[in-house]
Amino acid sequence: MQLTKEAVLAQANLVSKNTLMETLDIEMIDYGNDFLIARMPVTPKVHQPDGVLHGGATAALAESVGSFASHIFIDTEEFFVRGIEITANHLKSVTKGFVYAKATFLHKGKTTQLLDIRVTDDDDNLISICRLSTISLPKKK
Repeated sequence: MQLTKEAVLAQANLVSKNTLMETLDIEMIDYGNDFLIARMPVTPKVHQPDGVLHGGATAALAESVGSFASHIFIDTEEFFVRGIEITANHLKSVTKGFVYAKATFLHKGKTTQLLDIRVTDDDDNLISICRLSTISLPKKK
C-alpha cells in the first residue's frame, strides 16, 4: 500500500518527537520522487553568539533531511539508515525567518546513497551547500 504524501510527512515529523529535530523545530514539509524538503526557524536558539544562524544547526538540518530522504526511499522493514559523512559550505548569513533544506539524490545505491542538500532562506537565497553520504544496512533478525 502506497502512503499519501501527507501521511509520509506526518510520520516523519511524528518520529522526530523528543529528538534533536524537535529541539531545533525542524519540520519535513514536502517530498517527491527524488527529493525531500525540510524547514527550520531561525531564532535565537539556533544563533551563534553574534546573532546569525549557527553552521552546526545548518548541518543538523541538512543531515536530518538527507537521512530522512534515504529512509523514505528504502525498505525500512529490512534496512536502517545511518549518515556516514557530511560536508557543509556556508555561503551567506541569516538572522531570522526560516531556512529550507532540499535534499536530492546524486546516487541512490542499494548500500550507499549520496545527497546534495541546498539550504536557502525565505527569499530563496543560497545559504549553504551540503553533501551527505548515507549507508543502508540490513536489520538483524
